[in-house]
Amino acid sequence: MTATYTFDVFSSLDGFGTSSGNWGGYWGKQGPELLKHRLAVYGEEQRMVFGANTYRVFAQMLAASTEESEVRDAWVTRMRSLPATVVSSTLDGPLDWPDATVVSGDAVEVVARLKEESEVPLRSHGSLSMNRALMAAGLVDLVQVTVFPVITGQTGTEPIFQGAADFDLELVESRTLDGRSQELIYRPTLHV
Repeated sequence: MTATYTFDVFSSLDGFGTSSGNWGGYWGKQGPELLKHRLAVYGEEQRMVFGANTYRVFAQMLAASTEESEVRDAWVTRMRSLPATVVSSTLDGPLDWPDATVVSGDAVEVVARLKEESEVPLRSHGSLSMNRALMAAGLVDLVQVTVFPVITGQTGTEPIFQGAADFDLELVESRTLDGRSQELIYRPTLHV
């Protein structure tokens, strides 16, 4: 049996993963329901999968943060405690992550092997270019997009699906968090 792989990503309404503006984390739209739900999602046993760039961003943010900062929200602390695989040809171990392993090679091959070998579900938060390649290869079972109620037309960076293949999406689950943000979970199928 192969493990389920979820591509988990935060997005502005106009499809950007981050912003160069002064929005702050979560575009300033986090609330108690969102944070509680994220902790529950990450409370389940699973293995994280990151590309090198996303791992570096998380490691730098966490190293520069304090216990009180939103960077260390309970779900992020839980995510950091999960076993992780970092796919990279540029990083060497050991990493500043409690249970992380660096695996060199093509992400498609690495994740295909992980899906066959893992006894727990796989999840990736961010890692946009890696996950676009994994989607094109048919390795992403679920796309979980949390859409925050902002448009970042002037300051949006990292278009989530720019350059991605075409996909049909089957809505599996949806919820509104804190009366303003939407979590949408889709099953992607390559559109041919």
